[in-house]
Amino acid sequence: MTTRELLVADLPSLQKDSTRTSRLAEIVRRSWAALEPRMEDLSRHFYATLFARAPETRDLFPINMDIQRSRLLRAIVHVVQVVDETEQLVPFLAQLGRDHRKFGVVAEHYDAVSNALVSAIATFAGDGWSAEVEEAWTEIYGLVGDAMRAAAAAEGGPAFWIGRVVDHRRIGWDLAIITLQTSERLPYRAGQYLSVETPQRPRLWRYLSPANAPSPENLLEFHVRAVPGGWVSRAMVAHTRVGDTWRLGPPMGRMHLQPSGDRGVLMIAGGTGGAPIRSLLEDLRGRPSPPPTQVFVGGRTWEDLYDLPALRKLTFGGPWLDVAAVVEDESGPLDVERGTLADAVTRYGAWADHDVLICGSPAMIRATVSRMLVAGTPLDRIGYDPFTMD
Repeated sequence: MTTRELLVADLPSLQKDSTRTSRLAEIVRRSWAALEPRMEDLSRHFYATLFARAPETRDLFPINMDIQRSRLLRAIVHVVQVVDETEQLVPFLAQLGRDHRKFGVVAEHYDAVSNALVSAIATFAGDGWSAEVEEAWTEIYGLVGDAMRAAAAAEGGPAFWIGRVVDHRRIGWDLAIITLQTSERLPYRAGQYLSVETPQRPRLWRYLSPANAPSPENLLEFHVRAVPGGWVSRAMVAHTRVGDTWRLGPPMGRMHLQPSGDRGVLMIAGGTGGAPIRSLLEDLRGRPSPPPTQVFVGGRTWEDLYDLPALRKLTFGGPWLDVAAVVEDESGPLDVERGTLADAVTRYGAWADHDVLICGSPAMIRATVSRMLVAGTPLDRIGYDPFTMD
């Protein structure tokens, strides 16, 4: 039995009774919408309750809980959004279950989490809490916990891998390219991302996409930008040293290309979103007949296109690939596209005969998807990771 089959088996009521599933989904969405103004208070209450009822779980989390609380809320929101969409929910729960193994989570912790969550929602729902609402949340998150447990139990690989830093190259004050080598193969696909933990910031995991396809040398190249207030990203950029050892969690994300597609491919990358795009291009280059592929890589300024030379070098392998640069200001050569990525891409129409992959900040993805849909791009042709942990 596959992991997916195990998960589906652990979601019986959601699979067999679509009417009941729709009713539960409507209840949790309505009650969650009423709680949105108090999300931060709710997440604090949740963790306080969890640590009081299951004190051993406190050691699984970092001292600074701000990012962890944000991740909890995003995970809840995503489950609420897709709770009645099995094709979206099942893979999401599978990757969460596998990923949580690296924290040392055991089966008993899932019940404690479910109970603490229901308690927090009940506390802040006020008059909106009822027996019907309690039943809906209890059933949904009981099934979520069961599904994550099943995925974790079905996973036979390591809970995490060890990688040693073999190169650290600064590009400006806020960006670094960091290369690791693992002692054993890490089974990721081009386009996926990994959680990483560094010695400078223990228990503070961050999610990064390799910029290279899987290699025989077990090398992983990460592009890290220091963001304002980014305690971990700034340490990665400024303080990583060759010889440091990182822990790496299992691969996550669903953005990939079919092994043999007949359509052309359009890839759109902003900022460090160019990393998974380069990984995918390296994968395509290794295929016997790569599909015709157009890439748009953009930034606010010419300096933001730090990886453009590496992307353009891939075009030397044949006529199947073209890379276009896009900048929002007036910097850079005269032959670059001007405007946002959404502007540049939609100047050429709907790309309706292409498979589209988009990587970048959530704001860039939202803007680009919205403009492409208006231009006539079919929604089912557009691919991006709808949920990332960072």
